[in-house]
Amino acid sequence: SAFLAMFIDSITVVLFLATVTLELAQTMKFDPVPMILSEIFCANLGGAATMCGDPPNIIIGTSLGYTFFDFIENTGAVVAICFVFMLIYFTLCFRKELERAEHANGGPVTCPEPSTAITNKKAFLASAGVFLLAVVLLITHAQTELSVACIGVIVAILTLIVLGLTSGKKSVIEIIEGVDYKTLLFFIGLFVSVAGLEKTGVLNMIANFITSVSEGNIAVIVIVILWLSAITSAFVDNIPFAATMIPVIRAIAATEGMDIGVLAWALSLGTDLGGNATPIGASANVVGTSASAKGGYPIGWG
Repeated sequence: SAFLAMFIDSITVVLFLATVTLELAQTMKFDPVPMILSEIFCANLGGAATMCGDPPNIIIGTSLGYTFFDFIENTGAVVAICFVFMLIYFTLCFRKELERAEHANGGPVTCPEPSTAITNKKAFLASAGVFLLAVVLLITHAQTELSVACIGVIVAILTLIVLGLTSGKKSVIEIIEGVDYKTLLFFIGLFVSVAGLEKTGVLNMIANFITSVSEGNIAVIVIVILWLSAITSAFVDNIPFAATMIPVIRAIAATEGMDIGVLAWALSLGTDLGGNATPIGASANVVGTSASAKGGYPIGWG
C-alpha cells in the first residue's frame, strides 16, 4: 500500500487494495477491517513521500514549482521513519484479532490461480501499458512540463480508447458509469469555497494571525503550520485544506522573509499524516471506508 501510493494516487491505491482485501476476506473468512485500516494509513504515509502520491502534494508541488525528487529528499526521509512506527502500531493493535481469525477460518484454503482472473489478455496488457505510461509521465512531469491535470486527462482518454478497442463499447460505458461523480462534486464545491475564502481576504487574515501568534519565530511558525495542518486535516478533507494554505504560507514567507520550502514540507507532512485521524480526513479514507461499507464491513469514527 505504501509503496504503490508513492507512485499512484493514494485514492486509487486504497480503492484497488480495499476491493482485493474484501475478496480475500470472503475466500479466507477473516475480518478485513484491520487490513483496510492499515492500507489507508500506509497509503497516506507512502503518498506523503512523493509529489504524485497524495493530492495535497500535487497541489503543493504544482503551485510552488517543486519536483518529484524534491519531495523524495525532504518528506521521504520523514516517511521512512514514520513507517517503522506505523508497522509496530498496527501489529500491536490488531495482533490478537488476526490470530483469532487465523484459528477460526479452518486452516489453509484453496485459492484460485491469479492468471484465471484475466479474462481478456489483450485488454489486460494494453491497460497495464497505459498504467505504466501514467507513472512515467508523473515522474517526468518536471521535464515534459505537462501539468498533473493534463496527464490525468491524457491517461483517462487513452484508457477509454484502449478498452474500446480491446473490450468493446460496453466496457467503456461501464467504466464511465463507475466514476464516483458524488465525490467529484464534493471536491468541486470545496474548491469553490476555498476560492471564496481567498477572494474575501479570510486566508490573509489567517496568515497574519499565525505570524502574530508565533511573534516572528521561524521554528514556532513551522510547528504551528505542521500541527494546524494535522489537526484541521483530521476534520476537513486535506485536499481543499492544502489548496487553502498555499496562499497563506506564501504570505507568511513573504512577510517573514523565510524559505517557503520549509513551510511547504511542514504543510505536506501535516496534511498527509493528519488526515489519518478520522474517516473524512483524507480522500483515501473516504474511499476506503466506503468500499468497506459496501462490502458489509462498516468502519466508524471509533
